[in-house]
Amino acid sequence: TRMEQFGQSSTPLSKNLDVNNNAFRDIDDPLDALEDELNSVVASTPMEGLSTEPQIDLAVHPSGIVPTLQNIVSTVDLGCKLDLKTIAMKARNTEYNPKRFSAVIMRIREPKTTALVFASGKMVVTGARDEENAKLASRKYARIIQKLEFPAKFLNFKVQNIVASCGVGFPIRLEGLAYNHSHYASYEPELFPGLIYRCVQPKVVLLLFVSGKIVLTGAKTREEVYEAFESIYPVLTEFRKS
Repeated sequence: TRMEQFGQSSTPLSKNLDVNNNAFRDIDDPLDALEDELNSVVASTPMEGLSTEPQIDLAVHPSGIVPTLQNIVSTVDLGCKLDLKTIAMKARNTEYNPKRFSAVIMRIREPKTTALVFASGKMVVTGARDEENAKLASRKYARIIQKLEFPAKFLNFKVQNIVASCGVGFPIRLEGLAYNHSHYASYEPELFPGLIYRCVQPKVVLLLFVSGKIVLTGAKTREEVYEAFESIYPVLTEFRKS
């Protein structure tokens, strides 16, 4: 039966699938035979060999923890004045309420991002998860505006802010950390549950929570994110809750 065959075939899949050896000539249902063979391959493949997690470069990440980028905020200059009413009327997925905000809000699905388009031709794009997608999304917005017959260009693209997060895997004594690092740390649990830690170099702000969760913001490059986290990690281990 099919279940009895599961995982017991010793014939290589490539041989059974070779159209030149007439493997399926005398089989009533070739799809059944193919299914059995695929089941055998899956059953005999060690699961540890299927791991897709990338290896961590300990030279860059001595802590063994890599912060995950969550949001990229970038800006670009379209190099021309824009009629926001025209854009709002002709473009899809747009919002424009000048009484509330002086920009058209545009959205695209891939990469999933939001753009704020100003009459001056300046544009802010947010929501991308990495630098490449931030630039790709910005180019797509510029192209949409070009198709509306504006002489839009793509000038001075720049990443303005990167937000990242990670967890250290242990709880942190925020009160002690705030006391010992009062020049850089601000902790008022009645107002906000996280400790605000301001790194000087690189200029990155970290939000530290008792649970061990960390949010980093203010970086211009992912290297600054990594550097800021590695600089704070020894401090976090010092104030680890026992």
